[in-house]
Amino acid sequence: MDSLSAISEELAEIDGQITDIFRALSNGFQKLEKIKDPNRQSRQLEELTDKMRECKRLIKEFDREIKYTARGNDPDTQNMLNEKKQSMVKELNSYVAMKKQYASNLETKRADLFEGPGEVDGYGNGLLASSMTNQQLMDHGNQMMDETDQAIERSKKVVHDTINVGTETAEALKAQTEQMSRIVNELDSIQFSIKKASKLVKEIGRQVATDRCIMALLFLIVLGVIAIIIVKIVNPHNKDIRDIPGLAPPAQIQNQNHNRRLLWNLN
Repeated sequence: MDSLSAISEELAEIDGQITDIFRALSNGFQKLEKIKDPNRQSRQLEELTDKMRECKRLIKEFDREIKYTARGNDPDTQNMLNEKKQSMVKELNSYVAMKKQYASNLETKRADLFEGPGEVDGYGNGLLASSMTNQQLMDHGNQMMDETDQAIERSKKVVHDTINVGTETAEALKAQTEQMSRIVNELDSIQFSIKKASKLVKEIGRQVATDRCIMALLFLIVLGVIAIIIVKIVNPHNKDIRDIPGLAPPAQIQNQNHNRRLLWNLN
């Protein structure tokens, strides 16, 4: 472990994980030898198989890391790493062989368990048939045919029910598919409406902004006119400010009225 740490921390970590898995596999197979229940043996074999798969994956990672660090290693170090990998592969293969042996024994036990009663029943049926008369054999044969017909009818009913369930399921799936299509179309319409609404809102916003600018400009013009009127009223002799057409100072208006009276009197 220390030598691997000096070469690569990742190699040392992977080696530690593989060592832990080998220890767990050893303990698992020892525990498997003490288990008598076939079902428990099967579950234990599945757990050990999962551990072996994980170990195989780690060995592949170990090999990739060896290739990755090959340029910086001397030949002796590289040979040591390759031998380490080979020893891991051999140990894993030994556990794989043990797993296959246990699985084969388990299948044999199960086959014996299922075949044993059948042989006894067949032997018993043979003895029973040899002791029956022809009428009894015919009655027994008819009974078996009736049972077979009933089993066939039950099978037909199950098949018919299965077909009905499949038909109903297909119809339900078709209806759901159509509903999903309608929902997709409605979503597309909603998205299109949202886009149009967004454009309309933007246009309205631009119009409102334009109207506000115009109102502000008109307001400034009105303020200017009012200011000019006020200045002309307060200081009518100010020549710097031009008269607004239609709006003359009060003094000029009085003079115009006086001139008009003089003209009238002369006439």
